[in-house]
Amino acid sequence: MKLLATALTFLSLVSAQSNALTNEQSQAKIKGIELYNQHKAISAVEPLQIAAEGCDDEALYYLGEALRKNNRHMTPEAKKAYESSAKKGNIYSMIRLGRIGEDLCTTMNNCPPGENSASSWVVKAKSLAVERAKQGDSESMYLLYEMTGNEEWLEKSAENGFAFAQFRLATTYQEGNGSFLLPSRRNQAIERWMKASAENGYPLAMMGLAAIMIEKNDLASFRFWNEKAADSSYVEGVFGYASYIDEENSKYGFGFDPIKSYALLSNLLELNGGGNVIRDVNDILPDIEKSLSKEQLEKAKELTKTWKATHPPLSFFPDKLGY
Repeated sequence: MKLLATALTFLSLVSAQSNALTNEQSQAKIKGIELYNQHKAISAVEPLQIAAEGCDDEALYYLGEALRKNNRHMTPEAKKAYESSAKKGNIYSMIRLGRIGEDLCTTMNNCPPGENSASSWVVKAKSLAVERAKQGDSESMYLLYEMTGNEEWLEKSAENGFAFAQFRLATTYQEGNGSFLLPSRRNQAIERWMKASAENGYPLAMMGLAAIMIEKNDLASFRFWNEKAADSSYVEGVFGYASYIDEENSKYGFGFDPIKSYALLSNLLELNGGGNVIRDVNDILPDIEKSLSKEQLEKAKELTKTWKATHPPLSFFPDKLGY
């Protein structure tokens, strides 16, 4: 039930700015973002359009994202959604509008005209982000890093608890950025921030921390963070954990549980059309099914339903400003 409570909390956070929406629009927003996070941008458009009718800035941003990604470039419809979102103070939309020069539409020479120039949106985004950062908003601190490249903002955001910034800071150190007197100090910083992000609930950091733990031969922690990533419904985490527990003699010490493995992998089948993991699932699921008795298979199918009902929706947790 704790996981279900976490899922409901997550969905309430997604809907934090949806107070003005009707119930139908609020549910459409949740569904649209869920589909978008499953790499189903085409399917996400319709529910996001319903939510966007309520003028919700986040729904409008995701609608713009879905339309842009479906067409592989900024379209008039996508730009309209971003502009409507930006006018309501959405910094992500302002950044997207400010980066139109990096969009394929620039290469194609068919970028739709807008109400404001890209540079004016950048100015507005920075101004608003600075204002919010001064009030202690760690996400705005991260967005200032995105806009300026100044790593001090990334560090401030991480220090103020923004999980994604903590993950990014850890990965920048892994990539060789930052100054450290000794390699051991770098490794300590990487682990510190990866752990902070994981403990703050960011699933990619859970997997990153698990990778650090295996390097330290800490198998118990490796197993713990893999299971946590799966429980968060991170697609890669679910697939990895399900694969590990299907090994009868796991070199990492996972308990053999083919029933649960089948259940978790079966849930991934709903991603048909979203990402490439479905191919990997179809490669191994039939073999697991063959290994189960009729009674075990019935239990596995029941667990499939139970797991789905008690966990958040499956998600790839894509970078909100990613391409």
